[in-house]
Amino acid sequence: MEKIIPVQLQKGDKVMIVAPSRGLRLIGADCRQIAEQRFADMGLELVFAPNTNDENFDRACSWNAKARAEDLMTAFADKSVKAIFTVLGGFNSNQILPLLDFETIRKNPKIFCGFSDITALHAAINAKTGLQTYYGPHYSSIGMEKGCEYTLEYLQKMLFSNEPVEVKPATQWSDDAWFLDQENRKFIKNDGFWQIHEGKAEGTIVGGNLCTFNLLLGTDMRPAFEKDTVLMIEDDAGSSPAVFDRNLQALCYQPDFGNVKGIVIGRFQKGSEMSREMLEFIINSKPELNNLPVLANADYGHATPIITIPLGGYAKIDGDKLTLQK
Repeated sequence: MEKIIPVQLQKGDKVMIVAPSRGLRLIGADCRQIAEQRFADMGLELVFAPNTNDENFDRACSWNAKARAEDLMTAFADKSVKAIFTVLGGFNSNQILPLLDFETIRKNPKIFCGFSDITALHAAINAKTGLQTYYGPHYSSIGMEKGCEYTLEYLQKMLFSNEPVEVKPATQWSDDAWFLDQENRKFIKNDGFWQIHEGKAEGTIVGGNLCTFNLLLGTDMRPAFEKDTVLMIEDDAGSSPAVFDRNLQALCYQPDFGNVKGIVIGRFQKGSEMSREMLEFIINSKPELNNLPVLANADYGHATPIITIPLGGYAKIDGDKLTLQK
């Protein structure tokens, strides 16, 4: 399928916020105010899809799939909208996949950004249309008062420019409940990439949130591992070493996994209790990974800060160096 790269952002562009997982009810007023000011500082006009604040969002995190899909299609069909950001992640964005008009999406390519549960949408859009999407911050993520500079830096590098982006590890990271307390933050010194396996690899980026990506295995909405694929995955605090191990093994069993030439793994949350030693054991236990370069502890996932990854774009691993390009 032909790859489609959306046009980069420019000052004055309109951005629409959508809620395919969970909505604005969960986002504090301070977070919204900071996020909206940051979008304005980037020179972007912010608008909200009609159903982003629906009162039924908290009912099993599974409210009106039709309305969620309609909002996303409204955003893609609107010629004045140049980028789409999700409010937040959640659990059930895969519910709306049958309701999407992928031909309309293909004919109206634009930036689509979010992470976590939004992986289901990234994967399906990429598989069905060839459109490159962006695994990066939600609208709510941009409302983080402290420790957001790295996130904003890499977001702008990826969305406002077409130049290759060399990923440098953040100096510090956090896994605290910042959305509950914006003032009393706990930051941890970053020890950089974990080079689990040495080597070089380059190719098309596939991945996102591992457990969500795996929901699409066996469907036509899972992007193929084309020749020369770089797999970039992460998971949240619910992914213990045992859960991560079996989810990764599920990918290794895919008939096209032989096309994967390298793996990058995002930072684990503290709640996962994943250590470097345990991750090395998991990686080294899989013969499918024996000859693949593997980098871990990269700055993306459910801890902060995070980079923005062009899914369907291009990654290059060279030892402990990582470069991304649209």
